[in-house]
Amino acid sequence: MPHRYKELKVWQKAMDLAEEVHRFSRAFPKEEMYSLTSQIGRAANSVPLNIAEGAGCRTDPEFVQFLGFAFRSCHEVATAAELAVRFGYVGRSVADAMIAQTDELANMLYALMRKIEGK
Repeated sequence: MPHRYKELKVWQKAMDLAEEVHRFSRAFPKEEMYSLTSQIGRAANSVPLNIAEGAGCRTDPEFVQFLGFAFRSCHEVATAAELAVRFGYVGRSVADAMIAQTDELANMLYALMRKIEGK
């Protein structure tokens, strides 16, 4: 049975993350447009996109697979935020806020996966 992804709190928070990453990456230098800026943007966009795609799957195991893709993309966003600090593009406090947001979302995704798997 398809899930109503727009009603899922995790999808709503994933949409917030994608929007926040878009703002976050504006601080990156123009020469990063096709590198780290693109990578973090694609990873952040992947989170709600995979949740929505998985919600349309016919079976719960398929949905969990897409939630897993979204979960891994959260870690990719957090790592890109760490790289942005190391490269001097953003300050530690800005990156820490982004990482906290991705950690919260990853925890929510993990809990949802566990819940669905436990049915």
